[in-house]
Amino acid sequence: MSPSRAPRSHRTPRAPFTPERAVSSPISRTKYGRHEEPLVFSKESAASVPGATAAAPGAPALVPPQKALRDGTVREVFVPALAPPVRTGSLGDLPFTNAAEAPADIVLARKQPSGAWRDITAAEFAAEVRAVAKGLIAHGLFPGDRLAIMARTTYEWTLIDFAAWAAGLVTVPLYPTSSAHQARWILHDSGARACVVENVEETRLISGIRGELPALEHLWQFNTGAVSQLVAAGRDLPDEVVDQRRSTVGPASLATLIYTSGTTGRPKGCALTHANFFAEVDNAVELLHPVFRSVSSEPASTLLFLPLSHVFGRMVAIGCLRARVRLGHAPSIQTDDLLADLASFRPTFLLAIPYVLEKVFNTGRATAEKMGRAASFDRAARIARAYGEAVEAQEHGAGPGPGVALKAARKLYDPLVYRRIRTALGGKVRYAICGGSPLGHRLAAFYSGAGIEIFEGYGLTETTAAATVTPPLRPRIGTVGWPLPGSAVRIADDGEILLRGGQIFTGYWDAARGAAVPMTDRDGWLPTGDLGALDADGYLTITGRKKEIIITTGGKNVAPAPLEDRLRSHPLVGQCMVIGDNRPYITALIALDPDGLSHWRQMTKKRDVPLGQLTQDKQLLTDIQHAVDDANGLVSRAESIRRFAVLPTEFTEYTGHLTPSLKLRRSAVARDFADEIEALYARQ
Repeated sequence: MSPSRAPRSHRTPRAPFTPERAVSSPISRTKYGRHEEPLVFSKESAASVPGATAAAPGAPALVPPQKALRDGTVREVFVPALAPPVRTGSLGDLPFTNAAEAPADIVLARKQPSGAWRDITAAEFAAEVRAVAKGLIAHGLFPGDRLAIMARTTYEWTLIDFAAWAAGLVTVPLYPTSSAHQARWILHDSGARACVVENVEETRLISGIRGELPALEHLWQFNTGAVSQLVAAGRDLPDEVVDQRRSTVGPASLATLIYTSGTTGRPKGCALTHANFFAEVDNAVELLHPVFRSVSSEPASTLLFLPLSHVFGRMVAIGCLRARVRLGHAPSIQTDDLLADLASFRPTFLLAIPYVLEKVFNTGRATAEKMGRAASFDRAARIARAYGEAVEAQEHGAGPGPGVALKAARKLYDPLVYRRIRTALGGKVRYAICGGSPLGHRLAAFYSGAGIEIFEGYGLTETTAAATVTPPLRPRIGTVGWPLPGSAVRIADDGEILLRGGQIFTGYWDAARGAAVPMTDRDGWLPTGDLGALDADGYLTITGRKKEIIITTGGKNVAPAPLEDRLRSHPLVGQCMVIGDNRPYITALIALDPDGLSHWRQMTKKRDVPLGQLTQDKQLLTDIQHAVDDANGLVSRAESIRRFAVLPTEFTEYTGHLTPSLKLRRSAVARDFADEIEALYARQ
């Protein structure tokens, strides 16, 4: 697919959605929370947002959301689909469709031992997918069988994923950092017949539990030749065997079982179909036209460094194949390794979690401080934020845009600061898709002003990644945007976010039944467990998790997420947890960021002070207090953090305090630091 041509499935436009249709649609008649009160779609809903416009030449029109009101408050928002549903075929067809329609297009790039990147055409990738798929078939794997993949973000991961789909299989991601207990549960629950791992450590782990996995018949290892072994096994099979397998799979067929991180219990397998992914990626590609279909002479490309075991990374990999965007893989997220890969690959857009963008910003600030230019960097950051906010206001018709003085100041600091930030991300990045947790207003405005447009999104594994996303040319910093086209968001009476759309999963996997158990209500609404609010223009803001709401002994309800997100934006704070349920006031446990602490040691000449002593250092505690004060500015006095403890350890996946997607395991933190928590409330 050339950048200017839409995918095959996009050729039939869907009938336009109108407020008049909405009033008689099921959306306006379905249950609202626990009540049967009707929602009235406002015919003036588009009035507060300019009409449908294109984000770029050749892009589809950006249609404002249709909003349902109750008591004058926006309680439901729907955005019409930009892509029709796929009626035939599967994800396993994508490599072969690309090869047939544009065989010479570059779809992937693979890093060589020399460090150089070798481009791979659509025809080359399809041939390799077919060869590996034949090997899987030759090993006796049948349509619907589950194949697990346990590896870092590599080319081989994507190759096996598409080869498995071409062979009619269902893939099951396993984080490479999974424990034996986690791996055993997922492999047993999914009934996986085969598993591919990356290295010898993972082979040992799986081999050690294989006796408890009677269904597991095959175990291959990437770095000892798994791909070549599969190719050799299928060499004598005719190519047509893969075509026949692909013909047995349709949009409603199960594509993958992605197991949740298990922050509150045993991981559950989210059953996602091929149709779920098509609904997600087709609408995302159309909506984010400037990202996936570069409107400049620079071809669109991205370097994927987030785990393919996570639905976010997986969705973007599939979207890139769907849109024929050059995709590379970076297996290491260690700062030096990742920066080197970014510099050599030079992507035009990135998908990232806030942690990565925070790291880049904090590293830039630390570098400036070492050079004695911290004040200059801080002024440049203020200018970038002001510029980003002015552009946002202009795009919403709420301001004239950046003035002459602001434009001049931004131009002055571009080569001094902003270009260095862009260079750290490879030099060509103009867009970043950010998810996982809120980025925060200050960083989002900064990156916008520095020349990198941020698209924030919100979603779950159960929603095939993004359920909402920032619309192009209509950012509202601090929100997670509008519903992904073709889907809807509803706010229940208790503030819980409900979601509906083609990307909603079929349910949680039930091993006993060999099928998924639906989790939506009779009208297709999925309760998320997250809390949020819709503003007058239909933008969603996430305010917390239902299960994480803290209720103090004074009866004050506190959502910890906003406080934690703001705290983590400070260079010295790696992770933190806000506490206060059934307590008289709010406190926090703070784990230091290793890079931020290393820089702080250098600047304060305390390189040799043991970490245990530093946690009580007056200067360090004063700097952390500044971060706490900044976070407290978000909330009332009753919700603010009164006391905190700095811990002499990190919260990591390896310590058991974070999930593989970097979410807090709150119960584990509370258990392991019970003494520190009690001490926070024992002080007078």
